[in-house]
Order: sequence, then C-alpha cells, then structure tokens
Amino acid sequence: MQSMDDLFYALLQDVYFAEKELLKTLPELAKKSANKTLRQAFADHRDETEEHLERLEKVFEAIGKRPRGKICEAMLSIIAEGQQVIDEVEDDAVRDAAILAAAQSFEHYEIARYGTLRAWAELLGQDEIIELLSETLEEEKQADELLSSIAEGGVNESASERPQAAE
Repeated sequence: MQSMDDLFYALLQDVYFAEKELLKTLPELAKKSANKTLRQAFADHRDETEEHLERLEKVFEAIGKRPRGKICEAMLSIIAEGQQVIDEVEDDAVRDAAILAAAQSFEHYEIARYGTLRAWAELLGQDEIIELLSETLEEEKQADELLSSIAEGGVNESASERPQAAE
C-alpha cells in the first residue's frame, strides 16, 4: 500500500468480508437463542446487515472499485471464539448470555472499523462516503446498545441464577 486511498480500500474490503460473515452468522445465533427478544434482535440486525452491505457497495462504487471482500482474520476469530463458547454451554440462560457477549464482540469490531473508515473518508474529502459510513456506524452503535439492554434486562441475571459449577 502506497497511499491513504490504498489503506482505505484495504479496510473497506476487510469490513465487507466481515459483514458478509456476520450475515451468515446471525441466523445461527438467533436459532441458538432461547430468549425471544434476543432472537428478534438478531433477525432485525440481519436485515440491517444487508443494508450495510448495500451501503458498502455504494462506497466501493464511489471510489471506482468493484465490491470485493478480503479475508478478515479478526472477524473469523471473533466468530470462532463465540461459536466455541456457545457450543460448550448447555443451559439456555447461560448460553444466551454467551451469545450476547459474542454478538457484542462483533459489534465492537464493526464500530471500530466503521469509525476508522469514516475518519479516513473525512481526511480524503469523500463527503458522499462519510454520510454512508456514518449511517452504518450509528446503526452499529444502536445494535450494541440494544444488546446491552437485553443483557441488562434479564438475560445476564437469569444466567447468574443458575447453579454454580462444582469446584
């Protein structure tokens, strides 16, 4: 990479791949969730993620590039780690708490990436791109807030009421 434009494009490819992976993961999380509100949140976020991909495709178009993802090892690791924990948990309430923790890891990664892309778009004077990235960044923050409210609204408390593991 030789320029900020190159760096922007590389990170854009990273986020595009991450969103596509998340699109595949959200239905699995919904299916494994016992909590109805959590299941609905994942279904809604899946629809939102499709919109995020559409916006990213507009960003690619604005910079004259074909939409293409580049393997994002960070997102693959976050998904794999979350999946491992979820698969190991037998109790529904505890599993829901684990699913929430994994989902917030995804959201925090995306918030960091979209924030960086938006800052770089500002630096590059890409006003149309700034608007697209800002809209998605705000939706990712709202998704994170919703997950926090679900966790604090009873999921974590239900999980903590389960019998403690034998030492």
